[in-house]
Amino acid sequence: QVQLVESGGGLVQDGGSLRLSCAASGRSFSSYGMGWFRRAPGKDREWVASISWGGGMQDYADSVKGRFFISRDNAKNTLYLQMNSLKPEDTAVYYCAIGREARISRTDAEYNYWGQGTRVTVSS
Repeated sequence: QVQLVESGGGLVQDGGSLRLSCAASGRSFSSYGMGWFRRAPGKDREWVASISWGGGMQDYADSVKGRFFISRDNAKNTLYLQMNSLKPEDTAVYYCAIGREARISRTDAEYNYWGQGTRVTVSS
């Protein structure tokens, strides 16, 4: 049974940092792209960042580019999201996901396993 568990969310002040982790179990995901998405209160889920199977390619939404950094440790089956210079508009539930292929993707339809999410709240 495939399981993704996010951790690292919490309450942080404007300008602060958090590091999210996503631990995958049930199988190895080293051959697949992975991504982070978020859903802010009252809004649709949006893509945040993606990383290729080996970690050599990353892609970021314009809203987080230069502040967020995605990485992975395939030996640990774990995905990370380092979030710096956080803003109140980053407040959301953050979800990790496993892609259907090795390449990176911005489209949630191209991800077939999802975690339950971890809440991030940025206070002004």
